[in-house]
Amino acid sequence: MECKKYSAGLMSQSFWFLEFKKAVRLRQEGLGDDEIKKKCVEENLFGAAKEYRALRMAGYIITRLKMMDDTLVELFCSSDIAAQKLINLITILWTDRLYFEFVYEVYREKVLLGTECIEDADVNVFFTRKETQSEAIAGWKDSTKRHLRSCYLNFMADANLLTVIDKKKIITPPILDIALERYLKSVDAEVMIKALTGVN
Repeated sequence: MECKKYSAGLMSQSFWFLEFKKAVRLRQEGLGDDEIKKKCVEENLFGAAKEYRALRMAGYIITRLKMMDDTLVELFCSSDIAAQKLINLITILWTDRLYFEFVYEVYREKVLLGTECIEDADVNVFFTRKETQSEAIAGWKDSTKRHLRSCYLNFMADANLLTVIDKKKIITPPILDIALERYLKSVDAEVMIKALTGVN
């Protein structure tokens, strides 16, 4: 996680849960990355409006897939939807250093403190802090940071870490599926358990 550069690439993506699920199933069937990409584009499995869009979506989703070993693929395919959404989020967090740091430093802290909601201001404070640590982030436009803020919170709502009621983003930390928790421990990813659930 530490070696990855900070990136604003998440603003080009969506949570894409159904698309991710299709790609994981293809991986389970034994298809390689190139075969999955070809199938997604030629058969337009993701329902993209244009071919270049299908290619971009496939590229991003395959980047997530690369984070999954065979054990996690099988675990995903045998899990319920709640756990599958969390696995999708975990692969995103593994590929995006800044987003992981946001979940670990902001979301986890709020869970630990028992705070009810997360506010746009919390994300803004996070970016302000990161600007002092990174020249790259300091050089980003305000519109980039606003877009990322929206992505961060939307992805968390899609994974059920937040529940939005009347525009309030209520913190709803997940109870991890025991098989997923065991898997994360087995690959030395206990930091991910802490980030998502707020446990010490």
